[in-house]
Amino acid sequence: MNRSPRLLRLLPFLRWWPYQGATLRADFIAGLTVALVLVPQSMAYAQLAGLPAYYGLYAAFLPVAVAALWGSSNQLGTGPVAVVSLLTASSLAPFAAVGSDQFIALAVMLALMVGLIQLALGVFRLGVVVNFLSHPVIVGFTNAAAIIIGLSQINKLIGVPMGRSESFINDIWGVALLVGDTHLPTLAMGLLAFVIMWTVKKKAPGLPGVLIAVVVTTLLSWQIGFERNTSAGLDQIAEPEARALLRDYLDTEARVAALDAELASKGAELQRAHKSGGAALREEARLAYEIELLRLQHEDRVQENRKRSRALRSFVFEQVSGSGGTLYYARGRLPEGAESDGRRWRITRAVHGEGGAISLAGGGQVVGKIPEGLPSLSLPSVSWDAFGSLLSAAIVISLVGFMEAISIAKAIAAKTKDKIDPNQELIGQGLANLVGSLSQSFPVSGSFSRSAVNINAGARTGMSSVITAAFVLLTLLFLTPLLYHLPQAVLAAVIIMAVIGLINFPAIKHAWQANRHDGIAAVVTFVSTLAFAPHLDKGILVGAGLAIGLYLYRTMRPRVAILGRFHDGTLRDVKVNKLPESKVVVAVRFDGRLYFANVSYFEEAILEAVADHPRISYLLVVADGINEIDASGEEVMHHLVERLRANGITVMFAGLKKQVLDVMRATGLFAYIGQGNIFPTADQAIQAAYAAADAAGVQHGATLLRKDSAPAPGAGP
Repeated sequence: MNRSPRLLRLLPFLRWWPYQGATLRADFIAGLTVALVLVPQSMAYAQLAGLPAYYGLYAAFLPVAVAALWGSSNQLGTGPVAVVSLLTASSLAPFAAVGSDQFIALAVMLALMVGLIQLALGVFRLGVVVNFLSHPVIVGFTNAAAIIIGLSQINKLIGVPMGRSESFINDIWGVALLVGDTHLPTLAMGLLAFVIMWTVKKKAPGLPGVLIAVVVTTLLSWQIGFERNTSAGLDQIAEPEARALLRDYLDTEARVAALDAELASKGAELQRAHKSGGAALREEARLAYEIELLRLQHEDRVQENRKRSRALRSFVFEQVSGSGGTLYYARGRLPEGAESDGRRWRITRAVHGEGGAISLAGGGQVVGKIPEGLPSLSLPSVSWDAFGSLLSAAIVISLVGFMEAISIAKAIAAKTKDKIDPNQELIGQGLANLVGSLSQSFPVSGSFSRSAVNINAGARTGMSSVITAAFVLLTLLFLTPLLYHLPQAVLAAVIIMAVIGLINFPAIKHAWQANRHDGIAAVVTFVSTLAFAPHLDKGILVGAGLAIGLYLYRTMRPRVAILGRFHDGTLRDVKVNKLPESKVVVAVRFDGRLYFANVSYFEEAILEAVADHPRISYLLVVADGINEIDASGEEVMHHLVERLRANGITVMFAGLKKQVLDVMRATGLFAYIGQGNIFPTADQAIQAAYAAADAAGVQHGATLLRKDSAPAPGAGP
């Protein structure tokens, strides 16, 4: 069936047709297999992104199908992935409390921004922009991100709290200080999950190890009553320091709520004043000033409570029940004769209100209640202030996510012999994030592990991903109650197992061996990403900027060689091969494009060659390596020809490429140099120079560049 290229670009999934029964069976099995891996993985990655676990199921629904329908790869599995999830969390953490309603709204808005950027790049066929993130930079970033992801899950694995601050290293150090408070049942659940996944991977790689670990640990969690939660009032906290902190926390929460209401009221007044026109300019300025002050107060109060929250989570309590009710004492400070219930309780949440409502956990953390049904379809709420603040992060996530997806798609295409269109893949990924933002999803990308599962399970077309999305739909509609008792430690284990494969230090070493500058870019990206964590976007921007800077530095000083005749008749670098030089013509080869950044270096190299050979009459520029010339390059060429001609030296050119000749003809430089001084090859130019020297009676001895006068074999090294 013939279909026009325009129709296939608009509806690329039409390439799957005619669709046969054998293909459907293969895609169905692959889709089901991927779904068994995707459901638990997506929930784990949602928590890595700082969202409730069930948002991972939202991100594993529509985006998975849309990316397959409008992408160019038949087997690429899209959905939540580790690196993009971590970038999402690190980008949003400065603007809202992790897991809060505001944080969730910003995550959905970020998916919208990423989708719009990727879609625009794809529609305007600008997929090449991803080349600004070089492979060494991605290698350095991926290694650092994998380490950060793994370390960020340690607290969930051992059952202790972890604060979130502007320094990830300090946060991890805080977890290390709490190792003595490890919740052993939580650690046991995580280790059990590790053992199951590792054993299945080694002994039965065809089985879904992640799903088996989830099922076993969830059933065990339900059976032993792994979760223990309760609530208390402020007066039940018997530790004075904790009670004082809680009181300050609750008071500040109330103040933050009041500031929110006041900001909303002032914002409405400002809009009314703005609509009134010029008569209300003074009132508009006053309101804008007051709103800015309120925002500063709001930000200060939020930051204060983040510090208090970290301090409160570090307290470990023991529960004592008696005639006076239930009280919570700091561990080791029980009154004489009091007996605790034997559990360690921690504050997980405090809500302001009459008396305060404090949630405490005395067991392991589980996923908890997941809303049944589909995510609501609605436009994301867009804050223009947040839009500006998140733009750089959205660009980084767009490029990193696409690079991850296209790298996987190309690796798959090498096996399947399919054709991959990077711009169409950008459209697919952009639409996936765009549609995902309408269904409460955070940013998604292509997944290496699930794509590998997909192709190994026999997927033939993108219909396998559509079938995967259908199974996620069934999970959302009917199976979410079964996930209530899934331990958080198991999700942490799933994430750690997934990112272990991302750590690849030999790749950094390989980049160093290939090119020292690439190695420097990889190492600096790795170190800066770790240093800037949790602001990972800064790390990759530093690496990308350095890689571009080092590239420009290399092009500013390309290799310049004086050529001599080797014993096999070829022209080679006289310094490297210790060759004799000519007294008639000096041949200079310039290996690089000639543009504004290196024209001065080109000029210095030519003049230095002339100064080192004062008796020559001819200068030959061997231009095989000059692929491009700009206005600055053309100007310097003209100036050199003019200057050397005035000193009795004829400038000749050989091997000029079409694009360079076009510029020279357009500017008149070709005519100024003269047809007789421009040659197709260096050998022809050298022969012409010697012929002219012979005609003029120039004595040039035995040190010749002429091809028929090459040194005998063995003359060179």
